[in-house]
Amino acid sequence: MSPEDLRDLCLAFNASVEDFPFNPETSIFKVLGKMFALSSLDGRPLTVNLKCDPDDAIRLRGEYPGLVVPGWHMNKRHWNTVTADGGLPDRVVRELVEDSYDLVVAGLPRAERLRLDRP
Repeated sequence: MSPEDLRDLCLAFNASVEDFPFNPETSIFKVLGKMFALSSLDGRPLTVNLKCDPDDAIRLRGEYPGLVVPGWHMNKRHWNTVTADGGLPDRVVRELVEDSYDLVVAGLPRAERLRLDRP
């Protein structure tokens, strides 16, 4: 997956925005103010931090060793760092980004979830 593809994917979700609160090189993708992805899009290899169910996080790390690792500078229980331009199929990266978005949306108040058409 290219950096442009990753950015387009993250911005394709309802109400998602890109922000740069830390520095101009680190893209933070948010939905209604809550982060669901973090990436240095110019980084090599291209990696992205994604929110993940704790049980799935452990399973994914075992299934994709070296490509899915505990979230760098994040809560290791709830976040994974995923190498997006390497051995993982783009389909898997897309699913992990969507799962991260869905987890964040699930934690929003019901009224906000309904506005996003995600009850």
